[in-house]
Amino acid sequence: MKNVQNALRGRWSLFFMSKQKSDVKVLKGQEAEDKVLEYVKRMNRPYGAVDVAANLKGAVPKAATQKILVSLAEKGALVQKTYGKTTFFVANQAKLETVPAEKIALFEEEHKRIDDENKLLLSEIKSASNELSKIKSMPSDAELNTQIAELMQVIAKKQATLQPLRSGSPLVSAEDLALVDAEWIKWRTEWARRRKIFTNFWQLTTDVLAPQDATELSEELGIELDAPEHAALERSMLCKNVNIKNPLKRKR
Repeated sequence: MKNVQNALRGRWSLFFMSKQKSDVKVLKGQEAEDKVLEYVKRMNRPYGAVDVAANLKGAVPKAATQKILVSLAEKGALVQKTYGKTTFFVANQAKLETVPAEKIALFEEEHKRIDDENKLLLSEIKSASNELSKIKSMPSDAELNTQIAELMQVIAKKQATLQPLRSGSPLVSAEDLALVDAEWIKWRTEWARRRKIFTNFWQLTTDVLAPQDATELSEELGIELDAPEHAALERSMLCKNVNIKNPLKRKR
């Protein structure tokens, strides 16, 4: 069954090929010779008679193509070369139309002009690409709106802070500031004294314990050590610039 299908396909292919060839006008005489010569010169590459006939789509039969090629070679229009059993034909380069020097100069001038235009366009493209990169790196309209809204909120908070001063509200007096400083020094000194007492006591208690046991004991007793913000406060200028005097020190 498969062989029958292949045979039918082959017959239909031959039918369509023959129909396509029949649609091409078959040239004879001088028309055929001109057609073959025009094709070989236009392609300007070696061809055999079979290739020329096939590429002309049946306009010149294969047998006639072979005779025409040989005749053109004898006339000097083509050059004939034989390699093994195959003969090739190529257009006679000596008889090809040459371009005058004036025309070559015009071509070179046009080439230079186009090359300069291309360089200018490349420069413009580079500049436009750089500008596009800058634009892409900038915030979008939506991002700008978000930033503006955030800045407006910050401004509103600052203005709310300044409002009491603008309305003439009384500022903190020097006496009040002195009292606050005195309270600060008093209770900071008390805190430092108590921390020292605890540290000494805790070291005496945990010297005989392993670190893990000391940690478990601290958790069981619910001891809370200084938080990171306490340590940061101790290192700040607020504590360094204060001359601490112990107000609880007994006078002798």
